[in-house]
Amino acid sequence: MEQNGEVWVYIQHQGMDVVEPSLEVLGKACELAAGLKVGVAGILVGDKVDVLAEKVLMFGAQKAYVLQSRHLEAYSTAIYAKALCKLIRSKRPSIFLTAATPRGRDLAPRIASALRVGLTADCTDLKIGSYTDHKTRREYTNILLQIRPAWGGNIIATIVSPETRPQMATIREGIMKMPQPVRSSRGEVIHIPPDVQAKDIKTAILKCIPAGRRVNLKAAGIIVAGGAGMGTKENFDLLRQLAHALGGEVGATRAAVDAGFIDHEHQVGQTGISVRPKLYIACGISGAVQHLAGMQESGKIVAVNTDPDAPIFSVANYGIIGDVKDVVPKLINTYRHLSH
Repeated sequence: MEQNGEVWVYIQHQGMDVVEPSLEVLGKACELAAGLKVGVAGILVGDKVDVLAEKVLMFGAQKAYVLQSRHLEAYSTAIYAKALCKLIRSKRPSIFLTAATPRGRDLAPRIASALRVGLTADCTDLKIGSYTDHKTRREYTNILLQIRPAWGGNIIATIVSPETRPQMATIREGIMKMPQPVRSSRGEVIHIPPDVQAKDIKTAILKCIPAGRRVNLKAAGIIVAGGAGMGTKENFDLLRQLAHALGGEVGATRAAVDAGFIDHEHQVGQTGISVRPKLYIACGISGAVQHLAGMQESGKIVAVNTDPDAPIFSVANYGIIGDVKDVVPKLINTYRHLSH
């Protein structure tokens, strides 16, 4: 498929609102499209989703393609992929992006497989650049550089798909900055009748029970995070007390999650979520590069660790050398005293 088009973002929605990760990806798409001097389009799929087109345009897209049908009311991998593949073959975008949410991770591989194109999952950055094939000596320009951690997060890999279009990638939640809406933005809303029928639907949804998130690290202004140095699951209660006193949320490293100290939804880092709170308090966290990648853009970082040479101190604004079991209770008592 020749490169002959725009940068596309599959816009996910929950209920009748666009989910934040899709808007984050849309902001990055605008940056990439500016480098390529092409347009940006948001792709809406579902039933009665045309009401979301205005928001897509407000956040940077010049076009909103709307694939709308009562048969698309409930998400189905097969029929959504079928509808999107037909649209992609018709319009030939150069890049197709989606947020690496559960739905994005489910849908993107099906589309890539059907179109026989490359796909890089869970990217932490995207750039436009050049690539030279050292075997053929062929140089490719203005291609998508898809950047993500590899080998358990020990290296950062740059992956390219120079021969096929569209170039596809899913982008990890919380990595890209949310763009600012421009309420005066205007664009084109294009309705495309999807080629789906009732017979295409092989499954039925009998009941939806929204689980929701118990923690929202992305929106937290203050995060108190713990690592393997917390020692036990019970010691994480100290962090919960501090977070409660400060009005913040509790985060964790992968090591703490793997040890069973806390649930995965609290994980910060390359294999978790990236955060940018005003204050990040790192307790018993050594500072592995995989964790630092997810929190080093915090406004202020306070580190508590017994090891004065721990890498976390290299990014911390304030460092406290000591045992978290001694330091954290003192922080709680001090804050409570000052607040009264």
